[in-house]
Amino acid sequence: MLYLNTPKRGTEAIALARQLAAVLNRYLPARLTEISDKPEAYIQDPRRPDEELIGTVSAPNGDVDIVVERVDGGKAGQIWLFSNRTLEVLPAFSRESRINTPESDLPRVLVTTRLLTVPLFEWLAVFVGLPFAYFLTRLLNRLLSWTFGKLRRRIWRTGNQPTPSILPVPIRLLLVALFIRWMLTIVELPLLARQAWSSISMMFTITAGIWMLLLTGGWVERYVVTRRRKVGGSASVVRLLRRLIEGLILFGGLLLTLHYFDINITATLAGLGVGGIAIALAAQKTLENVIAGVSLIADEAVHVGDSVSVGELEGTVVQIGLRSTTIRSIDRRLVSLPNGQMATMRLDTLSVRDKFLFRQLVALLYETTPVQLRSVVAGIRKLLISHDAVDFDALRVRFVRFDASAVEIEVFTYVFASDWNNFLEIQEELLHGIRDVIKVAGAGVALPSQKLYIAADIPIHALAEESETSDATAVSDSRLKRSRSA
Repeated sequence: MLYLNTPKRGTEAIALARQLAAVLNRYLPARLTEISDKPEAYIQDPRRPDEELIGTVSAPNGDVDIVVERVDGGKAGQIWLFSNRTLEVLPAFSRESRINTPESDLPRVLVTTRLLTVPLFEWLAVFVGLPFAYFLTRLLNRLLSWTFGKLRRRIWRTGNQPTPSILPVPIRLLLVALFIRWMLTIVELPLLARQAWSSISMMFTITAGIWMLLLTGGWVERYVVTRRRKVGGSASVVRLLRRLIEGLILFGGLLLTLHYFDINITATLAGLGVGGIAIALAAQKTLENVIAGVSLIADEAVHVGDSVSVGELEGTVVQIGLRSTTIRSIDRRLVSLPNGQMATMRLDTLSVRDKFLFRQLVALLYETTPVQLRSVVAGIRKLLISHDAVDFDALRVRFVRFDASAVEIEVFTYVFASDWNNFLEIQEELLHGIRDVIKVAGAGVALPSQKLYIAADIPIHALAEESETSDATAVSDSRLKRSRSA
């Protein structure tokens, strides 16, 4: 009676309170979590700031809005009471004020025995009824799976097809939640009991939805990994994306649960924001390597098995991870490079070359005659043109310069090869052919050398001629000096 805004007193007020309790128990929807527990409440209609709609009850005599209003309680301040407008229409409900519950059909010991103020039959419904309902869904799953598997084997005419699971666990939980909702529509329970079972049904629904989304993420990951021919580090990226999405799903489920129970999450979100910033600063290097790894894999700059050159390191890529990339060097060492470091270094992928550079400087003796030199140039050009692995468009064979101890011919072209070993094999073949061309032309390969002329080996008349030439040069130089002085 303390919560009724009515002028009635005594027995009339008591009867009105009992009638209100019966109406709420029987007809009010189980949405108590949506009712504000704050003194200022949730203002639904700005034109009526002192009223709040609790719910609408549907009865054979019509719909009635259950409204509470804020009044001045004197020393108690502003209080909320059931409005007089709502209380006036309660007598119009012609049905009995006592709610018909299943308690009348149960043994008295299950109704009178209470644990933590809850009747024993409600504990049995939770700990016996719910497991039994879930057991029924398992039986239904086995029946449907056996039937579908048998039909599939008969249609595809194969006996080795596995029996699929038609109803996974989250679907079974969703069926149990739907069963609870259905039971609430046919079994008349008090408001608090209906609120409790409605909350259980909502928790089952949220859990089933989150679980189903997590399973879907796993199926998508397996599909992407199995469909790609060259997975390499892509599996790591897909797995990382899956973990991130799973984290967001779990966080969203937590927020939905807190919102359902009307728990303020503003402070929690603010704390998570500050904590996220602190974690990001502490794991800066790790996040840098992870982001660099994702970009490295997404750009497909390198794959497992590629021959690469990173800085001074040269080797074969063994594994591409989110934090680091493992390379087996030429001397068979396993080197782990952080992806953040690889993102800032020069990365040469040697194994993806479409052709290999073949460039040689052929050094011939100075005694090589012009005829022999032209013969060598023509022979090398003919040799390269006749080879199938040589790129004709880039072919260049030219006599380029006189070196200190040799005359040099530049051989420049590209060679088509499947890998480095194949290129070395073709290069060896071409070098043997160039050597044969030089031999056929009668020329020789020059070595870095110097010639020393000894005076005893020069004839006397040559020395005399050289002396006369020197004297004549000295006389002409003295005459030139005198003429400049004059």
